[in-house]
Amino acid sequence: MNTVRLGQSDLQVTPICLGTMTFGEQVNETDSHAILSHSLARGVSFIDTAEMYSVPPRAETCGATETIIGNWFAKNPGARQKLVLATKVAGPSRGMPWVRQGSGMSAADIVASCEGSLRRLQTDVIDLYQIHWPERHVPAFGAMYYNPEKETSVTPIHAQLEALAGLVKAGKVRFIGLSNETPYGVHEFVRLAEQHGLPRVATVQNPYCLINRTWENGMDETCHRLQVSLLAYSPLGFGLLTGKYDQSGITGVGAPAGARIATYESVRKQRWGRPEALEAARRYNALARESGLTPTQMALAFCYTKWQVASTIIGVTSVAQLDEDLAAWGTTLSPDLLKAIDAMRWQLRDPAL
Repeated sequence: MNTVRLGQSDLQVTPICLGTMTFGEQVNETDSHAILSHSLARGVSFIDTAEMYSVPPRAETCGATETIIGNWFAKNPGARQKLVLATKVAGPSRGMPWVRQGSGMSAADIVASCEGSLRRLQTDVIDLYQIHWPERHVPAFGAMYYNPEKETSVTPIHAQLEALAGLVKAGKVRFIGLSNETPYGVHEFVRLAEQHGLPRVATVQNPYCLINRTWENGMDETCHRLQVSLLAYSPLGFGLLTGKYDQSGITGVGAPAGARIATYESVRKQRWGRPEALEAARRYNALARESGLTPTQMALAFCYTKWQVASTIIGVTSVAQLDEDLAAWGTTLSPDLLKAIDAMRWQLRDPAL
């Protein structure tokens, strides 16, 4: 894999990124270290984590993923220097008081969270430090509509940028990014950075997959014109686009043991657990098989080859899953298949938005 540049930053990353939110919940530390080592050996030089991981979030596992990665760095001298390391500062609590106290995300919160991540990761610098979700109220994680009556913002974007600038100046962060953002948010972060000489966001990490292509409803043009790169998460729709739920459903007899949607009620209550999301996934999966591909191959190739995507974040629970996802690299989708995918989206829209 050739590397790609993220935004206007100096970061050069592989177009596949290892996501780690399963570490510490679905995957124990020993197996997590095996996945990290195998990923690096296979040439993936970009890993992503967050202070609130593992997922589903619990007070008992908050920070566990970063700790596991930090222990792996300690056991593998030189590995840190071979990787671009991304992590995230949590936004307002969203019902998780163990992650963030109060209703907002203050400048002091950003600094304290960064210090905690550096300590757990056992590193001196974070290459890409991202705001996990906006401090202001936005329709995210399955919400459809913006409602100004729900606004609770207390820390202006300018103040957030100043806090991040302090971390960059101190050498604790190299570049910054956003996640779960909107066109307004990206424009405002870029505008204020350019106006006040503050760090410019390099990336946005948002969901992008066959059953959630909302990125193409405005964010694609915004980020293309502003030179901000997409890090696509959930390319397999939390497993729906692998085909493993096609026969059983997400809770039926034969539902895959240990899989996220089948195992965790909290996940089933989210966008990935909607009946419409499963039905759409079944149709895309059938299209893949009719085209001589596995559902996983088609779903990943869709992200791997789209001009909108700089790097696709893959989350796995085993070395075998990692190899399967990496093996999809190089798969091409014919023009006719892409037309069929677009026609299906016209009918199904984005059931897992």
